[in-house]
Formats: sequence, C-alpha cells, structure tokens
Amino acid sequence: MSTESRPTLPPDLPELPGGGLSGGEPAGLLADSNDGLPEAHVGAGPLFTITELANEFDITPRAIRFYEDMGLLTPARAGRNRVYTQRDRTRLKLTLRGKRLGLSLQDVKQLVDMYDSQSDTAPQLRAFLSVLDQHRRQLRQQLSDIEVTLAEISQHEERCLALLAEAGHPAER
Repeated sequence: MSTESRPTLPPDLPELPGGGLSGGEPAGLLADSNDGLPEAHVGAGPLFTITELANEFDITPRAIRFYEDMGLLTPARAGRNRVYTQRDRTRLKLTLRGKRLGLSLQDVKQLVDMYDSQSDTAPQLRAFLSVLDQHRRQLRQQLSDIEVTLAEISQHEERCLALLAEAGHPAER
C-alpha cells in the first residue's frame, strides 16, 4: 500500500513504518483532541484510505460508503477524508465474506457486531451456525425450485420439438 494516498497527518503525529500513529498524547494538541480521530483509533495500527480498501478488496468506494451507511463500518475522519483502521478493514473483510456466502446484510451486521465483542466467542459461533443452517435450508429450497423449473423447461422444449416435427419443420438447435 502506498503512503502517498494516506491521509495527511499533522506534523506532531508522526507516522510509524507500518503506517500507524505513534502512541501517547501528541504534543501541541488539546488533551481531548487527536485531530478528529477518536481515542480508540490513535495507536491502533495502520490506517487505510477508502481507495486503498476499495483496491485491496476489488470493490468500489461507493460500496464501502454503503456499508458505512448500513452501520457495518465506522471510520474516523481526518478533515474531509475517511480514515479506516485495521478493525474497519477486518469488518469489511467479514462483510464481504458474508456477502459471498449469500447472507443478508442484516445477518452480516449481527455477526460482525458479535465479532467485536471481547467476551466468549461461543454465542457468536452458535449464532453463525444458526445463520448458516438457515441459509443452507433456503439454498436447498431454491435448488429444488430450480430443478422443478428445469424439468418444466425440458417438457416444454420436448413438446415444441414434437410439434415442429409433426408440422414437417426440422428443429434448429
């Protein structure tokens, strides 16, 4: 990831080699201000721009903003720019994984919110198993519906071919 597109940091917030912010209270800033970054974001590891995340995950910045609107991501702001932390990156990765599995954004949000919990992961895993089981049942029903539809298409196709043959017209396939 290039540091050229990273948000510009004030001179008293040096960037560490990994792209993160130095720990401790920055000199010259008010004690309750970290240039717009919530306290949890300062010293929390590398920071990412929306463009970097979009490129990494091969999605559009608009998709990332949509996930933000849905409450799945909560980036800080550095001026007018969104600043994403490793936590945001992980939540985006989990969101996209859930989407690939065909889960609803509501289910994904519930699971991702549970991921943030520092407590026992057993409830998260049980909830995830329940969501996966429900999704599997839905997919099996859809597969059954598709198989019925394909059988109906085959019947209609056979009937059309038979009618063409009766009329003396060769079937074109």
